Amino acid sequence: MNASTTSRRVDGPAGTAEVLDTGALVLRWAPAGRDPVLFAHPGVGSDPAGPPHAGVPVCWPWFGPGPEPDAPAHGIARAAVWRYLGTTSDGDVTVVAHRLTPDEATSPWWPHPYRLDLEATFGSALTLRLTTANLGDEPFVVGEALHAYLAVGDVREVRVGGLDGAAFHDKVAGEDRVQEGDLVLTGETDRVYRSTAPVVVSDPVLRRRLVVEAEGAADRVVWNPWAGKAAGIDDIGGHWSRFVCVEAANALADVVTVAPGATHTLTYRLSVEDL
Repeated sequence: MNASTTSRRVDGPAGTAEVLDTGALVLRWAPAGRDPVLFAHPGVGSDPAGPPHAGVPVCWPWFGPGPEPDAPAHGIARAAVWRYLGTTSDGDVTVVAHRLTPDEATSPWWPHPYRLDLEATFGSALTLRLTTANLGDEPFVVGEALHAYLAVGDVREVRVGGLDGAAFHDKVAGEDRVQEGDLVLTGETDRVYRSTAPVVVSDPVLRRRLVVEAEGAADRVVWNPWAGKAAGIDDIGGHWSRFVCVEAANALADVVTVAPGATHTLTYRLSVEDL
């Protein structure tokens, strides 16, 4: 990431947004009359060290560590410069489209012919559609996530609802568990829930609820590094309490096999309600 990264800006009656060509990253979104919904460190976009911890990074074609120790974490898509396909508007709705192919991003760990499209729709809600197309003659397996950083007043005060009874893998504790009631974060959190239910983040500080709905995703991931780990992440640092990641993913045992000539779409919808 660097200061010359091309930015696609949306400024209309439904609100404002910003999408970067690098990573097809939806960096900012604020519906009309509301505070920003996505977390972004004030200096994001100017740090050349790597993909930012902000907005909605695209993790693809693997989620988490790569297939080999020197493979990039979370795949090849989030650091690649995607091809900008254009911006269209219809009434209060604006759509920004990007595409990634082997012309823009290749990897020795991903030698497959593919096409990856991200369509970001900005209106009263934010809807992201990530579509993987297999252009080859053999099936391939995709792990993926839309890794949304949701802005909150104080992560220690929020309640994450909708996951009661869901089985999850706790990556911090290294164990499998079942959620009981709402999730209240009290320390470093990195959990992969096997759930397709809507997730609601209730934020008493900003007096709002953030509602996450998804299709084509078997998992929901909740993440916050907390103070200790955040201290080593330049574009989070002391701002760790200002976000919680609620992601739609196909991860761990829920990776997706895409047949030759077939497509798979992961859809993420984020909306805001008053608390």
